[in-house]
Amino acid sequence: MVWRVPSAKKEVFLTFDDGPTPEVTEEVLSMLEDYNFRATFFGIGKNVEAHSEIWERVKQAGHHVGHHTQNHVNGWKVDKTDYLEDVYQAADVVNSPLFRPPYGRISPRKAKVLSKKFKIIMWTIISGDYDQAISAEQCALNVTKTLRPGDIIVFHDSVKAWPNLKDALPIVLKYIREKGWVSEALPMR
Repeated sequence: MVWRVPSAKKEVFLTFDDGPTPEVTEEVLSMLEDYNFRATFFGIGKNVEAHSEIWERVKQAGHHVGHHTQNHVNGWKVDKTDYLEDVYQAADVVNSPLFRPPYGRISPRKAKVLSKKFKIIMWTIISGDYDQAISAEQCALNVTKTLRPGDIIVFHDSVKAWPNLKDALPIVLKYIREKGWVSEALPMR
C-alpha cells in the first residue's frame, strides 16, 4: 500500500474521494485550475455512472482517477467475496490501476489479492472535511501543520464534506503555493 510518494521535489498529492458529485466536484476543479494544480480523484463507481460527464471533465482537466469501490463498502464489514466483487465492478467503470479503500479499511488478505491488480493508495494526511464537528479552519490546519513534500492528502468531493471543503481547500491551495510547492496527480503505476 502507498502511504506517501518519495519525492525530492516540492510537490504534494491532493486526492478527492467519493465523487463525482454535481456542483461540488465542479467547484473543486475550478479551484484547482486557478492554481494550475493537479490531483487524483477516487470515484465511487455508482457516482461515476450517474455523473459520467463530470468524470470526463475531471480527466480532460489533466487529473488522474482511481476507484473507491462501487458502493463505498467498508472492507472490515463485508466478506471477501462481496468486497472483491464490489471493487472489480468499480474498476470496470473507472478503468484505473489506482484503488483507495473506503475509510482506509481493508484486511491484509483483501489487500494481498487486490495488490496484484491495483496500486492501493492510502494517505499521509486526512483533512477531516467530512466531520461537521470541526471547522473548515481546523480542516485546513489538519493539512498544513505537518505538510511535507510527497504527502498524500485526502479531501472529499461530496455533499457532506462541502461545508468544510469550500473554505478549507482554498486555504490549503494558497499555503501550498506560498511554500513554492505544487500539487501533482499521483503516478498511475
